[in-house]
Amino acid sequence: MRILVVEDEVGLAESLRRGLSADGHWVDLAHDGHRGLDLALTGGPYDVVLLDLMLPGLSGYEICRRMRAHEVATPVLMLTAKDGEYDEAEGLDSGADDYLTKPFSFVVLAARLRALTRRTAAGPARPSVLQAGDLVLDPRGRRCRRGTYEIELTARELGVLACLMEQPGRAVAKQDILDEVWDTPHGIDPNIVEVYVSSLRRKIDAPFGRRSILTVHGTGYRMAPDGG
Repeated sequence: MRILVVEDEVGLAESLRRGLSADGHWVDLAHDGHRGLDLALTGGPYDVVLLDLMLPGLSGYEICRRMRAHEVATPVLMLTAKDGEYDEAEGLDSGADDYLTKPFSFVVLAARLRALTRRTAAGPARPSVLQAGDLVLDPRGRRCRRGTYEIELTARELGVLACLMEQPGRAVAKQDILDEVWDTPHGIDPNIVEVYVSSLRRKIDAPFGRRSILTVHGTGYRMAPDGG
């Protein structure tokens, strides 16, 4: 894989470069936000971007937003010392596909990278288009719209939404969503699903006055067949 690492801690960046290179990957480094954005937009194509949250110049949030605004769909794994759910939610809202809190082990990082690239390259076998009322999702094309309005989703958000839309009206447990969408679900708290559902609601429901993803207390979530 070709990987872009945007990390201002030089020691950590070099450690990541050495470890990823030893695994056979081609690695480019950037130590500030402006250089990172420039490489993300023009230095690729990359298979994945490892993006630190707190950077000089531009934050990881802003880099991710600008990448998505320029229709750069490269998977983004955000690295941060922050561990609050609101920080994670903001990272997901900005377009990140996954989130890893420092300190982390290289084994876990490598597994997350493999999961992201597998999902992007192939993805699970799904119908070409899923629909619930005026909510339409194209999992393979990574496109979502509500009526005529296009909605930007990260790869993980897309996976969670597809899992629910494939089973309209049926309660889907958090653990089932985790097993379906996460390639390495073991050891992950099922409550992480709540973060992605909250992010989806802010994107596909709140702006349109809808309630398409319903909470089933004690179980998980279900998709309203009529799209809310």
